[in-house]
Amino acid sequence: MNQTPYDTSGFPTAYPAPLTGHFRVLPADFIVDEQMDFALSGEGEHLWLQVRKTGANTDWVGNQLARCAGISGKDVSYAGLKDRHAVTTQWFSLQLPGRDDPDFAALPPEIEILAQSRHDKKLRRGALSGNRFSLTLRHCTGDFAEAAALCQQISQQGIPNYYGEQRFGHNFGNLRKAERWFAEGIAPKQRTQRSLYLSAARSWMFNYILAERVRTGTWNQRLPGDVFMFEGGNAWFADDVADATIQPRLDALDIHPTGALWGRGELDTQAQARELEAAQTALFPVFCAGLEKQGLKQERRALRIKVGEVGFEVLDAETVQLSFELPPGSYATVFMEQLGTFTSKSVPSR
Repeated sequence: MNQTPYDTSGFPTAYPAPLTGHFRVLPADFIVDEQMDFALSGEGEHLWLQVRKTGANTDWVGNQLARCAGISGKDVSYAGLKDRHAVTTQWFSLQLPGRDDPDFAALPPEIEILAQSRHDKKLRRGALSGNRFSLTLRHCTGDFAEAAALCQQISQQGIPNYYGEQRFGHNFGNLRKAERWFAEGIAPKQRTQRSLYLSAARSWMFNYILAERVRTGTWNQRLPGDVFMFEGGNAWFADDVADATIQPRLDALDIHPTGALWGRGELDTQAQARELEAAQTALFPVFCAGLEKQGLKQERRALRIKVGEVGFEVLDAETVQLSFELPPGSYATVFMEQLGTFTSKSVPSR
């Protein structure tokens, strides 16, 4: 039934990727700290908790917090999912109208509460400024000096904004289920599943558009008919051939070229950019028709992301410490792929 074999190895990198090695040998090898840029009021019906979790997924942690608080899991909110095989710090909010702060002494040892405060609003999805990563890469071989130099390039030029393979589910299960849904018309029963499958199909086609831009060297360059997005925002605007400031703004990472997130309506691009997007999305007629039927509309995503505070430290002959900041909705594994091929050695966790 597949429109095409599912495989992320065909997506080209923008940099030489000179290393090989392992990551996630231990949970502490993959550290993620959620970044927030607003203050809590100190009062209100929502209890916000800053939580450090080890080897556990976000939904499981949310359910444990709900259990201790004696509330439904739907009354627990978080800004985004965090890696399971990692040590991650993130915020949760619990809706507790007219109730005192719960006792969380019975939480499992994988969950540690670092801070808590009341607020008048719940935590909403996407309400974070970014994530800070600290990764330990083990059993590494290759040219460490070249990798360090690439990190400097990345800090100045950014990286392709691919969706990571986790977006597509284990063994690309989300894509396969989306294809079956669209082809056979049998919709998933759960709303969360429908959302996952729609997002996976859209993301896969976006990755194909971006891959072609990487192959042609235009993922960070102006292509006739492009649509650009502002750094740190979601608004976009069409290319103006008379605007001589476009390329300098691209070079400064103030704006980025964008790719289509498929849905109803016409592509926003024109000329060569539209031709490229139309050719790549035409490879997936089942996905295109299914997304349109479900009512999704044409949207855009930046082809490039700006990477902050990049650090590369050689700890010993086989071990590297990699640190960087990424905006919401981007993937640490995509950054790693620009430096090399790394195999996950995840240990079992919740």
